Amino acid sequence: MDFLHYPHPSRRMAVFAKKGMVAASQPLAAQAGLEILKKGGNAVDAAIASAAALTVVEPASNGIGGDAFAILWYKGRLYGLNGSGPSPKSISVEAVKERGLEKMPAFGIIPVTVPGVPRSWAALSKRFGRLSLSEVLQPAIRYAREGYPVSPVLAKNWQAAYRRYSSLNGPEFQPWFDTFTLSGKPPQPGEVWASPDHARTLELIGKTEGESFYRGELAEKIDQFFRKHGGFLSGEDLADFSPEWVEPVSIPYRGYQIWELPPNGQGLVALMALNIVKQFPLERMDETEWFHHQIEALKLAFADGKAQITDPAFMKTEISRWLSEEYAKKRAAEVTSFASEPGPVSVPKGGTVYLATADEEGNMVSYIQSNYMGFGSGIVIPGTGIAMQNRGADFSLDEGHPNVLMPGKRTYHTIIPGFLTKGKEAVGPFGVMGGYMQPQGHMQVVMNLLDKHLNPQAALDAPRWQWLEGKKVAVEHDFPEHLAKALARKGHQIQVFLESDSFGRGQIIIRNPETGVYAGGTEPRTDGMIAVW
Repeated sequence: MDFLHYPHPSRRMAVFAKKGMVAASQPLAAQAGLEILKKGGNAVDAAIASAAALTVVEPASNGIGGDAFAILWYKGRLYGLNGSGPSPKSISVEAVKERGLEKMPAFGIIPVTVPGVPRSWAALSKRFGRLSLSEVLQPAIRYAREGYPVSPVLAKNWQAAYRRYSSLNGPEFQPWFDTFTLSGKPPQPGEVWASPDHARTLELIGKTEGESFYRGELAEKIDQFFRKHGGFLSGEDLADFSPEWVEPVSIPYRGYQIWELPPNGQGLVALMALNIVKQFPLERMDETEWFHHQIEALKLAFADGKAQITDPAFMKTEISRWLSEEYAKKRAAEVTSFASEPGPVSVPKGGTVYLATADEEGNMVSYIQSNYMGFGSGIVIPGTGIAMQNRGADFSLDEGHPNVLMPGKRTYHTIIPGFLTKGKEAVGPFGVMGGYMQPQGHMQVVMNLLDKHLNPQAALDAPRWQWLEGKKVAVEHDFPEHLAKALARKGHQIQVFLESDSFGRGQIIIRNPETGVYAGGTEPRTDGMIAVW
């Protein structure tokens, strides 16, 4: 049987629940969150449990050595957490160029930044969790120690990573093959994979509330590996890191508030695009004009976002300017009936996991974590199961660029959680992962929900488009052909993609404020599932 071959269309229905809901891109991870809810945990505990499980059951998209962001609604208030780590203190443009490089490499020891995931779990648990971090990590520890059957999309992405890393040279990459292959090969769908080292690492993180990763045994192993292979990351870099509690930012849209996190994430791009597109009379447009104006608004927002977003300590423009009606109207006035060239911005792919949780008390979490580009840098710390992220690949080596590499600086970050509110009520978490597809996915999902009034599952099912660069726009294979042709006549260079891998993977949970009933949708483009109680 071919578990990636589905010749007939299938349908998923929206899922309802009253006591709790966990929507994740892998069934076992969703079940991990539900297990913790049933043990007395809240939505925050469930989010951590599901996130930890995803480092085990979906390692081709995230890991313990990555970053995390969260927006959560807790007891009637919205909170934001930026769990992205900075560049090492010893790195610089000069130090990289001395190694014969003119741009940041995508893989290896150089683009590794400080991972934020373990301390983000600990911060969420300490401030809002009901159970201990050690107890919340137990389902993930069990999956890692006992093993689990690899799901279809995971196997596909795992095989792609194997091919990618097989082309890399250097002893620093060997631990990846030692850790993430079975007899030297990536696992196939249905094959059982286990990682006892990963289980022990999660146990240490739980028992020490994350400190082992930053100041203890795990930190020492990371420091030793980077010293051995001439890397920049050090034990001091790890010890000095703390996630940051931040205020989410929003715009009004169709009577709702759309919330994202402020920079260094790219959530501003989604908000700017929605702010621009709402200037147009979409309700009077046919579908061709509808999509054309979406694409043009997104391109303008991306052109500005990529040119300015970086560590907020180094940004030159106030966030309020980007989210102002004045800015939106100015940019909207530049849109014509023909496809435009917004500037030299290209949008590469990435790998991430997104999840959403909700509990009986009305608490909800929008959570995202990633190693970037699948497994990340290709660097794995021997004996730990820790795959290190490659977020530093997004730094520029151009001294005049806002996102230029500097010591201790956070780079432009692709992963973004989203949230909806109306008045003083929480509507719910939403997100679409996938590198630079994320603000594009956020925009499309929000418009499907609020302009087309689709339910959460239908909003995720809808065929997506993806702006690539210039006038190039990719569409999914089931995107209506007549619309693709009509957009091409408007100057868009349409490419039909046979695979949906690059169009993001999302989850949505919305709450009925009158009944307290949750409705959820999960991504048909991956192994996703909603676990309910």
